[in-house]
Amino acid sequence: MSLKQNTVQDTVQNTVIEAKGIVTRFGERTIHDNLSLHIEKNEIYGILGESGSGKSVLMKEMIMLLKPNAGEMTVLGHNLNAISFKEAQALRRDWGVLFQFGALYSSMTIAENIEVQLKEYTDISKEMRDKLVQSKIHLVGLDPHVAALYPSEMSGGMIKRAALARALAMEPKLLFLDEPTSGLDPVGARNFDSLIVELRDILGITVVMITHDLDSIFGIVDRMAILADKHVVAEGPLKNVLQSQHPFVEDFFKNDYTKQKYLDKVEHV
Repeated sequence: MSLKQNTVQDTVQNTVIEAKGIVTRFGERTIHDNLSLHIEKNEIYGILGESGSGKSVLMKEMIMLLKPNAGEMTVLGHNLNAISFKEAQALRRDWGVLFQFGALYSSMTIAENIEVQLKEYTDISKEMRDKLVQSKIHLVGLDPHVAALYPSEMSGGMIKRAALARALAMEPKLLFLDEPTSGLDPVGARNFDSLIVELRDILGITVVMITHDLDSIFGIVDRMAILADKHVVAEGPLKNVLQSQHPFVEDFFKNDYTKQKYLDKVEHV
């Protein structure tokens, strides 16, 4: 087998999400038109794009909250167009989702929020659930006493971490993050970035994140897709994406501020 054939085969084996020719419409409005991308195992993959480009819609299609009008979405080897109800239920246990504002249940304590999926999808004892809840709280860098708090008693940064603990409750293979650093101060945002990298390395998960945070993009994202004009206009590692001449890519990355602060780092990518 040739080196080229080996490379193609390795890419296929390492692909955990693949979108092919995705078309998404809401009424007469087309959001995605022949959109394609692929996400590889154990990478931190960024989804970027202009406002209204369908970033969150695309993520919802990946987690089966929405269904595209045409095209094929494959997640962890399952074609979502042909998946059975039983297979879909099992697949949902393989991913965790951190929504932009945490989406914690306000009437539940943090422990109860994290415990929801454990109660729904497993038959483990209450004692074991409590131990798992505390382990997840520790994993995301929160103190044990946080388990008894309600979301209203916590800061924005603590809520993000608690929601992340809930997303990790079932020990997923995939972690989806929607604007994970939005609303955080610069120090908190960078600490959260470091946590994401640490979790990826420790747990061996694949991370898919929607973000506009340049520090995150240049600091922790391995590969990315840029959405504009209803499809992916650039995909790959940062060094490759910066070579794109699409107007949105030019505007987003290549203004004077970005050049001054970041482009020196690209030389070492």
